[in-house]
Amino acid sequence: MPNATIRDVAREAAVSVASVSRVMNRHDNVRPALRDRVEAAAAALGYVPHAGARNLSLARANAIGIVLPDIHGEFFSEFLRGMDREASDRGLQLLLSNMHADAERAVGALQSMRGRVDGLVVMAPHVDPDLLFAQLPPGLPVVLVNCAPHHERRPEIRIDNAAGAAAMVDHLVERGRRTIVHLSGPDGNIDATERADGYRSAMIRHGLEPRIVGGDFLEESGGVAVATLLGERVLPDALFAANDMMAIGAMMALRRAGIEVPRQMAVAGFDDIPLARLISPALTTMRTGIAGVGARAIARLVRAIAGDHDDAIERSVPDLIVRDTTAFNEPTTSPASGSTRGTSS
Repeated sequence: MPNATIRDVAREAAVSVASVSRVMNRHDNVRPALRDRVEAAAAALGYVPHAGARNLSLARANAIGIVLPDIHGEFFSEFLRGMDREASDRGLQLLLSNMHADAERAVGALQSMRGRVDGLVVMAPHVDPDLLFAQLPPGLPVVLVNCAPHHERRPEIRIDNAAGAAAMVDHLVERGRRTIVHLSGPDGNIDATERADGYRSAMIRHGLEPRIVGGDFLEESGGVAVATLLGERVLPDALFAANDMMAIGAMMALRRAGIEVPRQMAVAGFDDIPLARLISPALTTMRTGIAGVGARAIARLVRAIAGDHDDAIERSVPDLIVRDTTAFNEPTTSPASGSTRGTSS
């Protein structure tokens, strides 16, 4: 409700104006049930106190909600590390909720934040935007990170996945690779879709045949993809995974099968998680600056809470990080076919 008043909140919560005032001023003599009831009503109406409301709200709650599709793995660990560092520097606390890949869990995660935080950072690459926006608390500042495409004007940070994937294909072609298979992320995930689209477009531009094998962003799917490729007559000379964990899973499976990386097959990933530079051979990947994106999301949210209505989309272009797994191709004998393949450059 635009310009909701304290009386509107009192009516919505079925309490007195004095009770709403005590809750909003953080008085100690307020029952938890009453506080929750009033805060829920205020959030539903988009009510904020008069006179510098958002600055007062920031000082009062001192908490920011973070809603992620998952918290497992190094990608989310790095993203949270960047947000926590920025929030700590500003004296803020983070309240974390995990929606997994379930739309109902996403709704529950967003609803759990109502009345408890001053603003939200939401990463929901798999959630329908209409559903997402319907559940965002009215009047609460929100910064989106790599959510599904939509038509609303909201502060947002997006990684240019398609450009990053195309740059990786260009690099592999430069290194003499011609049969480049892409191991994609899960269906319905916007990051996975954009990376697959960038790969496909670049392959066609180079006059090469695209081939996409389905994955799920988890390490195990890298091994499953390798098992599929090993069952074929001729191995590809490069595997480009849509994230580093799948690339690492593929490398482990190739090692077990006696396939040398990169001599017999180049492997590349996406994200540049810390483990990518620590494994042997070190993984070529696209650096998305995960921690930096998290820090910038917090900084933008703090500005939004303070009343800076910047609804621009910030696009972050990944950097190619070349390591050992994509050395120049050499003629070699494929264990799967017994034939010589590859080109030297």
